[in-house]
Amino acid sequence: MAKQINVVGAVLVRDGTVLAAQRGPGMALAGHWEFPGGKIEVGESPQEALERELQEELLCTVKVGDHVETTSYEYDFGVVTLTTYFATLTSGEPRATEHSELRWIPVADLRSVEWAPADIPAVERTIQTLTD
Repeated sequence: MAKQINVVGAVLVRDGTVLAAQRGPGMALAGHWEFPGGKIEVGESPQEALERELQEELLCTVKVGDHVETTSYEYDFGVVTLTTYFATLTSGEPRATEHSELRWIPVADLRSVEWAPADIPAVERTIQTLTD
């Protein structure tokens, strides 16, 4: 049976753009883009995990908002269940500490980068939500 990995991602929106993070060399799916976030620890709610992960990885604080999407995708290393939430920055400017690049992408251009497969449904839902 495949390993189950529960993760959260933030759809950070600012001035019509969304923050995307590129996975660095040596990471699984290196070069792919994803919504920043990480694994949910035992005893944490998804929202608490997202706040903690963004503080650790991007050195910023956020307010977690509405649920965007939950999807599961089977990779060769396990089944990732990704739950994404809209989020807004409350302090700090995101900095790449684990990713090779951070990029604010206009909503209309979100399909212009190669997203990790688990993130694609949330990308589509984000485009739909923010352009309706």
